Amino acid sequence: MAPSKPFDPSPAAMIQRGLRLPQLRLLIAVADIGQISGAAAHIGMTQPAASRMLTELERATGATLYERHPRGVVLTDAGHLLARRARTALNDLETAFDEMQMLAQGAGGLVRIGTVTGPGLELVLPLIRDMRVTYPDINFEVLVDTSDVLADALFARRIDFYIGRTLSNVSPRDVTMTTIGIEPVALIVRSNHPLMRRPKVTLADTLVFDWVMQAPGGLLRLAVEAYLTEHGHPLPSRTLSTSSLLLTLGMISDTDVVAPVARSVADILVARDGMNSAISILDVGHDMAVSPYALICRRDSDNTPVVTRVLRMLHHRIGTRGKTDESPRPSR
Repeated sequence: MAPSKPFDPSPAAMIQRGLRLPQLRLLIAVADIGQISGAAAHIGMTQPAASRMLTELERATGATLYERHPRGVVLTDAGHLLARRARTALNDLETAFDEMQMLAQGAGGLVRIGTVTGPGLELVLPLIRDMRVTYPDINFEVLVDTSDVLADALFARRIDFYIGRTLSNVSPRDVTMTTIGIEPVALIVRSNHPLMRRPKVTLADTLVFDWVMQAPGGLLRLAVEAYLTEHGHPLPSRTLSTSSLLLTLGMISDTDVVAPVARSVADILVARDGMNSAISILDVGHDMAVSPYALICRRDSDNTPVVTRVLRMLHHRIGTRGKTDESPRPSR
């Protein structure tokens, strides 16, 4: 007589021997009710069918799962263990199916947004704030950088879309664009800056001081330099180049530097502390601005339902900006 094969308790082996989800649902019902007949009625089957299913489950698991007594059945230690784990597994599956349904409906999932600084504050931040209330299962990742970096991230599929501009590293044939608006620029200084003590300040007055600007070639820097040149002013003679807003603010707080930033950024910095703000906006160059920016997507993008939902909300906000703000101030 050939020796019997050792029992294999692995999930794959038990599934091969006939382990099925209805058996686990029945075992949980038996654990809760204590009777095979009651458990069978609870899940909608006859008692003989339930008894056969429990026998098949014992065969699949290689363990005695229950014992009969005058008032019904009692699960063994193995039965209690399997019922407890089965309850957790079925709950996890139910949660997974709910989450899959949310994904299919665009009510849950991950959206990766790229943005330059100004629109991040004006459009992206309010959008996320509002959507977190109505769609709490949507998760957001936001990359804030310059347009060239965002474009590279878009085509590397590290972000789903971005708000910025198309530069030489983007072919217009490869993207779709929704133009949003220009980006006004403001010059900011610390509130106790020497210029703030003057009754009237001109652009020429600011050029006496050091400036903190984007690296050469940055769009905001190019716009500021073009504006100065067009108005007959020389470029700042002493400039610190950085794309870090944090470093810019640190320099402003400790020195007499002047820094051009997106107007929306300046407004938030000033409004954050109200009358006690450590940052002030110089009353010069009110028409200084960067070229229009846009909502940019890959033309071949196959968006998930959740990305489609967020884009739809973003398009709505873009379409209503001029109606809700009499003097919109687009951003970087």
